[in-house]
Amino acid sequence: MAKIRYSIVAPCYNEEGNIRELYRRIRAVMDQTGDPWELVLVNDGSTDRTGELMRELHAQDRRVHFIDFARNFGHQIAVTAGLDYAQGEAVVIIDSDLQDPPELILEMIEKWKAGYQVVYAVRKERKGETWFKLFTAKLFYRLIYRITDVQIPLDTGDFRLMDRKVVDALKQMRERHRFIRGMTSWVGFRQTGVTYTRAERFAGETKYPLRKMLKFASDAITGFSFFPLQLATYLGFTIAALAGVGVIVVIIARLYGNQAFLGQATTLVMVLFLGGVQLISLGIIGEYLGRIYDEVKARPMYVVNEAVGFGENSADDEQRMTDDE
Repeated sequence: MAKIRYSIVAPCYNEEGNIRELYRRIRAVMDQTGDPWELVLVNDGSTDRTGELMRELHAQDRRVHFIDFARNFGHQIAVTAGLDYAQGEAVVIIDSDLQDPPELILEMIEKWKAGYQVVYAVRKERKGETWFKLFTAKLFYRLIYRITDVQIPLDTGDFRLMDRKVVDALKQMRERHRFIRGMTSWVGFRQTGVTYTRAERFAGETKYPLRKMLKFASDAITGFSFFPLQLATYLGFTIAALAGVGVIVVIIARLYGNQAFLGQATTLVMVLFLGGVQLISLGIIGEYLGRIYDEVKARPMYVVNEAVGFGENSADDEQRMTDDE
């Protein structure tokens, strides 16, 4: 079997309305390269016909491989599984909702051939998204850029091409609370970006509601920054300093006969305030401790029900299949 030149990794969760169009557009793009390629689809515990459609595509075109999870493990874990199984010299991560255009892969390949080992896609415009999503996304990228030591490019997602050396480096990083774009920046290598306009979803609904967005942001911050822990320390010193100043103010006021600080209301407010700060600090510490606990358990990152098409020595690998639609 010819050595695979390119791997396209696409995590899928309830994407029955997108998966055939994703395959059609990726095939149209990758066939232009004239090199062997594979499409690695990861079924992240879908409850619709996504898994069934993956099997159909594999039957039509042996270059389509798929991994079927035993349950839903999350987007970043699905990407990780795709990277673990990908066999190409260059590996592209792309979402299956077609907001990231497969046609941009050709430009990424040109950058890779020019010597870059990571080519990430920078969103210059995001169509079809609410002002709240746009605002929070912009805020998140700038916050993570400020508080981490790793220089993560602004306005980038997981859509990127990586050289085999980069993929092998990422495969050694087995933490469970993952932030792939941060990990890609952390490993280094020669990196560059290409800009594009992010389209609306081709079909279906977003798989990142507010709750998942907050968890994703939490994983990113705690995985690459100690700033929340440092913030708790800063709050402690600040409140201690304010308390010291307050004691001096109260003593002086009492000496001059000021009755403003008599009674229990001020004491009660201060106790509640300090208690709130302490609980927030304990919560921050608990977040980090919980992540340590997850790592110490050393459970497998994901469980595969079935992996189809990998390592097959088939004469069909090079054939060009006609589109059924």
